[in-house]
Amino acid sequence: MELLKKDFYFDLPQELIAQDPLADRSASRLLVLDRETGKTEHKVFTDIVDYLHEGDCLVLNNTKVIPARLMGTKAETGAAIEVLLLKRHEGDVWETLVKPGKKAREGAVIRFGDGLLTGKVIGVVDEGNRLIQFQYDGIFEEVLDRLGEMPLPPYITHKLMDKNRYQTVYAKYEGSAAAPTAGLHFTSELLERVQEKGVRIAYVTLHVGLGTFRPVKEDNLLNHHMHSEFYQVTQAAADIINSTKQSGGRVVCVGTTSCRTIESAADEQGKVIAGNDNTEIFIYPGYRFKVLDNLITNFHLPESTLIMLVSALAGRENVLNAYKTAVQERYRFFSFGDAMFIK
Repeated sequence: MELLKKDFYFDLPQELIAQDPLADRSASRLLVLDRETGKTEHKVFTDIVDYLHEGDCLVLNNTKVIPARLMGTKAETGAAIEVLLLKRHEGDVWETLVKPGKKAREGAVIRFGDGLLTGKVIGVVDEGNRLIQFQYDGIFEEVLDRLGEMPLPPYITHKLMDKNRYQTVYAKYEGSAAAPTAGLHFTSELLERVQEKGVRIAYVTLHVGLGTFRPVKEDNLLNHHMHSEFYQVTQAAADIINSTKQSGGRVVCVGTTSCRTIESAADEQGKVIAGNDNTEIFIYPGYRFKVLDNLITNFHLPESTLIMLVSALAGRENVLNAYKTAVQERYRFFSFGDAMFIK
């Protein structure tokens, strides 16, 4: 079986890539796609309440983005170096992406914020990522909050004025290098309305890695290796999801990260098992969903693993036709863009 990257390409005008978040999170547009018929409807995000029913369960990823981009200088030469925190290893050792990498050989010392924070390169791992041992006084998270910037995706060139706009309103557990962006559309008031309707909410955690933005290099998708991400499903969340399925309700995931979490945590019978683990799950057409029924998601990059996941649920032709419609209707794309509901 061959699945080709080029089969997931679509033409996107540069000006449709949203550079700034809307003033009101929930004012985004919502394209509703019927995965059986391929038909689309044009709504506003607050209309999502009309598509959720009593007895359904909404699955939200409560990861929190850390201000993971650090601008530093090489101690020996003063050369500028950018460090992006990807994943914490043990203690104060982090796996990082360093630009320019050639200046960060093993043993190199990098200073941040007039020496408030220093880092020493202690190893090189997969894809040239650097292991850096950090030293500082006080609490790392507080130092990072002072010195770090939000690691916005490469296609966003505007500076983010308010850090909180790249966090969901329910973000709780720090560890992500990127936001679970489908959740950015929800306000606390909208979530209250959802619950008043009799929809239960299950919170899961998946720390989003920057691999999300890595382009697929293989022409044949089956040769693509997914990056690993840490996830956690509490017993409470597993119970809500499993009881929803048993009583005939629908499991509606907010974002591809929530989807990948519950599909990774489920056994072959579709029962979600509580616990934590790392997942490298790659969902593409032909995949049989064990838990998920419906998906709220943003519009994704051409040829990305995310558009492949959406195509696994709604069918490649339906998705590409819906994207074509979204381009014609001038929807806003990617992280700060509009949303889609696959029913």
